[in-house]
Amino acid sequence: MAKKSVASLQTGSKRLTKAIKMVKSPKTGAYMFVESVMSPELVNDFLKKK
Repeated sequence: MAKKSVASLQTGSKRLTKAIKMVKSPKTGAYMFVESVMSPELVNDFLKKK
């Protein structure tokens, strides 16, 4: 499973990070990408989740 933190975004006074994770679908077996924008402290928790 590939994991990658893509970009650091800055909006106003908040620092945000966009994280993209590739997950395998249990039904079809195909891979799909899950994207999320969050604070940098939450990125590791997002990537560890299945």
